[in-house]
Amino acid sequence: MSWLARLDVNAETAFAEGIFDNHVWHKKLWQCYPNAPEIKRDFLTRIDQLEGMFRLWVLSKRKPVRPGWCPPDGFALKEIATSFLTHRYYAFDLRVNPVKTIVQRGPSGETLLQPNGKRKNGKRVPLVKPEELHSWIDRKSIAAGFRVVKDKPLEIRPMMVSHFRKKDRNTGKEHSAYHGGVQFRGILEVTDQEKFVETYQSGIGSAKGFGFGLLLLAPVNI
Repeated sequence: MSWLARLDVNAETAFAEGIFDNHVWHKKLWQCYPNAPEIKRDFLTRIDQLEGMFRLWVLSKRKPVRPGWCPPDGFALKEIATSFLTHRYYAFDLRVNPVKTIVQRGPSGETLLQPNGKRKNGKRVPLVKPEELHSWIDRKSIAAGFRVVKDKPLEIRPMMVSHFRKKDRNTGKEHSAYHGGVQFRGILEVTDQEKFVETYQSGIGSAKGFGFGLLLLAPVNI
């Protein structure tokens, strides 16, 4: 059993709360769980910027509450019964942060290593080419317990870049960063029920704490 909350917040309220990017939303949405500040983040979010407002989604096994900055008539909560995830086909809407990692290499092409002998963390770069994005969703869906139905339309919207500022863990200084968000909309077929349920609860791809990876689903008949 899970809970899905929808929060509609107008732009004026967001501005008054000092919310200017997804990194701030990331912190603000913790207020849906005010009685468990020490618990590891165990919920998914999505931030949709609409005309004059924001629509936020929160999915968790824990029941969220309405934060003070969300108006009462802008908060909707739905319990997701186990039976909801037993259908074979779903229309899906997914916003993700598709990236690939480029290995760091030296002037002679050698892999760069850290002092402890481990490979240096590679640089993550966004995927933007249509063929790369198709391959990405196909690869991720296999591990997630579903497949994208090929004879149905698959919409891939152009990447939208979300800029934000964050502190460096080592130096404590702020620097600019960004996430590239791509939205997929289509029809999926469940191929592994157990993996699919796990994916629904844990999300797909990277940057899940910044509004990516949450599957919005609606059962359909084919």
